Amino acid sequence: MSDADLLLDVRGLSVDIGQGAAALRVVNDLSLTVRRGEAVGLVGESGSGKSTLCRAVMGLIEPTSGSVRFEGREIAGLSRRRMRPLRREMQMVFQDPYASLNPRRRAGQIVAEPLRLQGVARGDELRERTQELLGRVGLEPEHYDRFPHELSGGQRQRIGIARALALRPKLIVADEPVSALDVTIRAQILDLLAELQEDFGLTYLFVAHDIGVVRHVSDRIAVMHEGRIVEVGAADEVCERPRDAYTEELLAAVPVPDPRLARERRHNVESE
Repeated sequence: MSDADLLLDVRGLSVDIGQGAAALRVVNDLSLTVRRGEAVGLVGESGSGKSTLCRAVMGLIEPTSGSVRFEGREIAGLSRRRMRPLRREMQMVFQDPYASLNPRRRAGQIVAEPLRLQGVARGDELRERTQELLGRVGLEPEHYDRFPHELSGGQRQRIGIARALALRPKLIVADEPVSALDVTIRAQILDLLAELQEDFGLTYLFVAHDIGVVRHVSDRIAVMHEGRIVEVGAADEVCERPRDAYTEELLAAVPVPDPRLARERRHNVESE
């Protein structure tokens, strides 16, 4: 991989939560790369450190040690002021589409906020660009003036995606973006993310605890367990020929419609 192909390069990253003897190492000497235009799925059970890694990548928390490079520039430990210009290049879609939206602001105001804060557009142009973004994620013009509580879970997550897309970032970190949605809406949001990646050349770091969901949108999959990456490879290869026992456990947990097949799968994993 050439330097020009490498968008995100995480090396030897460790993150401790707490201080002194009470400190807990949540991310432990982790390394991960993401190429331009690639969707990398990060999968692992709750508590494996996935969300902590995302926040370290986004500069929302400071790592204990290690390196986070974005387009070759070291960003680990940058101040909020020095990170601000990079916010145009790196955006995040959060897990809970209700908690991540300001309940006192209308949908149009929420989506327009990054454009306004970065001085990209004002007045009529700001409203026009916001309406375009809402339409691009499958919402109607009347949604512009609605508050989050007036929208469904899927519509709220579309608002979050539109907000992340507003500045045309190079990297979108999606932290469990469909886990709070029902199955039907989940599929629609995954299809939307895949479509947006193709149309805008986006790069994703897509986080989930369900390896079946991750496979749907990822070129490569990294499996995270107890703060470490235990396996990484092409999505089909990881799912069809897993090398690590923990990956096999995640695959065995994916729901299948045939109860007999599900029992056989669990038995095979437990007997190895």
